[in-house]
Amino acid sequence: MHYPNGRKNNHTYKTLSIANRAQGFSNRGMTLEEDINAANTYYRDMDKAVIHKKPTPIQVVNVHYPKRSAAVITEGYFKQPSTTDYNGIYRGRHIDFEAKETKNKTRFPLANIHEHQIRHMKSIAKQGAVCFLIIRFSAYEETYYMPAEVLFRYWDAQFNGGKKSIRYETIVKEGYLVPFHYQARVNYLAVIDKLYF
Repeated sequence: MHYPNGRKNNHTYKTLSIANRAQGFSNRGMTLEEDINAANTYYRDMDKAVIHKKPTPIQVVNVHYPKRSAAVITEGYFKQPSTTDYNGIYRGRHIDFEAKETKNKTRFPLANIHEHQIRHMKSIAKQGAVCFLIIRFSAYEETYYMPAEVLFRYWDAQFNGGKKSIRYETIVKEGYLVPFHYQARVNYLAVIDKLYF
């Protein structure tokens, strides 16, 4: 895939099976995205919130047809930079967040987030949106809610001699462990309720 500026995307994103050890439940075979999508479906079904994953518009350039009934996209470009993964509304507040999963046991690399995503998050946070990052540490089977203000502090510091990652211990201290719920596997609204309502 290529970004709108023509630069090739060399990132390889791997999804991992996760179980939330801290809550004692198993959801093996599920990725963070699948868990959040399941939670969002539950929230909508229960008429609790309306939050969706935003599709990334892609321009298809080349398609290979190995069989008559199958097509494989071999080259494509992102039409525009993506913003964040999810947005919607909950209790009258705009919700907007990015979700990332890492295998790293000691830190969360800030390179996992793009500058245009941070710009978007800062812009909507100024308008009063509930903005945050969900980070899953697959090695510990833990998922954390990190408020945007905390993320921004570490993001900005990396350009002024600070570290290019956030330590796991820091995320545990300054973030919030997201509880596991059978229907809402990543029950991030429980954290939002504590912080805002």
